[in-house]
Amino acid sequence: MKNNDLVFSGFDKISVDEIEEDMLHLSPKIASGDNRFLMNDEEKIEVIENHFRGIMKALGLDLNDDSLKGTPKRVAKMFVEEVFSGLNEKNKPEITLFENKYQYNKMLVERGITLFSYCEHHFVPIIGKVHVAYISKGKVIGLSKINRLVQYYAKRPQVQERLTVQIAEGLKKAIGTEDVAVLIDAVHLCVASRGIKDTNSSTITANYSGKFINEETKNEFLNLIR
Repeated sequence: MKNNDLVFSGFDKISVDEIEEDMLHLSPKIASGDNRFLMNDEEKIEVIENHFRGIMKALGLDLNDDSLKGTPKRVAKMFVEEVFSGLNEKNKPEITLFENKYQYNKMLVERGITLFSYCEHHFVPIIGKVHVAYISKGKVIGLSKINRLVQYYAKRPQVQERLTVQIAEGLKKAIGTEDVAVLIDAVHLCVASRGIKDTNSSTITANYSGKFINEETKNEFLNLIR
């Protein structure tokens, strides 16, 4: 047996070299540099399915079981098409802007946006709420687009600090204003379901820019989301 062969009790031998050759066969382009966007979704699903099948075998699971045999494909499709779809720029929402005809120059707050993301350290969920506010400089954004922008950045392996900044920067770029505030309050299952197993704590991060750096404006935002 070669050093790079993996053997699981009760299962066929799996060669790491064979897996790598299979990946190259699926898409020769992945041999160079960052390949996240060089493979199409079908190719990504096939590669992830093969690797996850190996993980399940390593855990000693019987992939002939009716309940388990379809799991590698299900997980691969979930990763690519759902929970990590934000890694693909083609899924970035198109932003619809409207003229601020009513000359509304106060803050607009979208609070309680549902957050589902995944911790990049352990690949377990981050669950919480996102609160966003902005002050128009002539354009207003369709309200659902704020939610979609949040979900786009959330649907990738994340750390909460980075996610907070990405949402703020994405909104500033979309609307054309620096007057943006973002606050996230979330529970990390890497804390709640493993390790310290603390189910009572949550993590809060915030990003303020433009007029929201002013304490009075910031406090108005915080009072509104409460």
